[in-house]
Amino acid sequence: MSLVCAICNEVPEHPCISPVSNHVFERRLIEKYIAENGTDPMNGQPLSEEQLVDIKGTKRSHTDSILFTLRQQLQTTRQELSHALYQHDAACRVIARLNKEVTAAREALATLKPQAGLVAPQAVPASQPAAAGGGGEPMEISEQVGMTPEIIQKLQDKATILTTERKKRGKTVPEELVRAEDLSKYRQVASHAGLHSASVPGILSLDVCPSDTNKVLTGGADKNVVVFDKNEEQIVATLKGHAKKVTSVIYHPSQSVVFSASPDATIRVWSVTGGNCIQVVRAHEAGVTGLSLHATGDYLLSSSEDQYWAFSDIQTGRVLTKVTDESAGCALTCAQFHPDGLIFGTGTADSQIKIWDLKERTNVANFPGHSGPVTSIAFSENGYYLATGAQDSSVKLWDLRKLKNFKTISLDNNYEVKSLVFDQSGTYLAVGGSDIRVYICKQWSEVLNFTDHTGLVTGVSFGENAKFLTSAGMDRSLRFYSL
Repeated sequence: MSLVCAICNEVPEHPCISPVSNHVFERRLIEKYIAENGTDPMNGQPLSEEQLVDIKGTKRSHTDSILFTLRQQLQTTRQELSHALYQHDAACRVIARLNKEVTAAREALATLKPQAGLVAPQAVPASQPAAAGGGGEPMEISEQVGMTPEIIQKLQDKATILTTERKKRGKTVPEELVRAEDLSKYRQVASHAGLHSASVPGILSLDVCPSDTNKVLTGGADKNVVVFDKNEEQIVATLKGHAKKVTSVIYHPSQSVVFSASPDATIRVWSVTGGNCIQVVRAHEAGVTGLSLHATGDYLLSSSEDQYWAFSDIQTGRVLTKVTDESAGCALTCAQFHPDGLIFGTGTADSQIKIWDLKERTNVANFPGHSGPVTSIAFSENGYYLATGAQDSSVKLWDLRKLKNFKTISLDNNYEVKSLVFDQSGTYLAVGGSDIRVYICKQWSEVLNFTDHTGLVTGVSFGENAKFLTSAGMDRSLRFYSL
């Protein structure tokens, strides 16, 4: 039985063990890594060359190393068995649900058939104008049943509450919000490079828990989702299950639950405390490109390369409705709910921004102007502004009341915009891509610029009241900035 180096995945000539992570390394490679980073590459904990333990050729050391390897293999086998059992259980539940839906559809079809000669010619013209506006096809019977009057009423009630709260707040800025002059003094205060695998580098997505901004969520090119505690500076959970890289992540605002999406065409719901996947939403037939949580905390919006957007129930994993714009025939690249949750925006691969009415499932407005695929969209908390970025080195600001572009921020040539986010008060806008820039809204002047990342910045996010800024990038690092 051979030991394998955790860095190069080859049998080491001079094996040694890190007491920090209990992984085996080729001494030459781990010494080089320690000299550059001073940490264990597997968990990011401090490590020095003196702590490394050589694996000698003695019988006892060889036996210990074999036992160590066997324990690792046993743990991996247990995880694979647990995952397989969960998939089997999920498959059984999906089959049962599909059988039930097929039965309901057949019954509905049997009811409609006797009336088909009278109802169909009258109903289709009445519904087609709305469908034509959004370019969508009529829903399947099961999907129409999914968006029940109860769900629509729930969405409307939540929107009414949020609109009322926004009017009460008015235009007053929270007293606790960091002022622009203080924000301009922010500097990097922490950097963590050990969250994701060194062999498949890159953090592709980022989110901060709204109710506890010490909890940060990342999705990596290594297919893993990681929950990180900012204060403790340690990983809370590493969630494994996606078959491909993780391109979107969301932290639930009131539950210990996170969501992730991937080009493997799945959306996963994870329990942070349990450290396991509790739901797999299969809403799409191609890679999922965008993810947004509804203000109720009960529904997910997703966009996909299959040209559809979907609205799904996170409790049941059921897709409530799924719509495409047949007239466009183009992949969707991102999606984001408006703060009130009754409308949302999607970006397309052919540079269009489309605004949709969720209740009617129709396209109600289009914003042309970008060139190249739209890479990110963000609604301001005030409900009036929409920021969009595309592969044309610019950020455009749109007024949702007047349905027009009122400001274009032209960035450097070949600047890549990957992430846009407003702070919770709608006072600041952060742009992540070739570097990090923060703008103060209304004046749209730059107050901050960071170039600490050595790779493309894929995610930026504000802490509560903008008391810190965090970013993640292709250099595998998670960074924090504050006074």
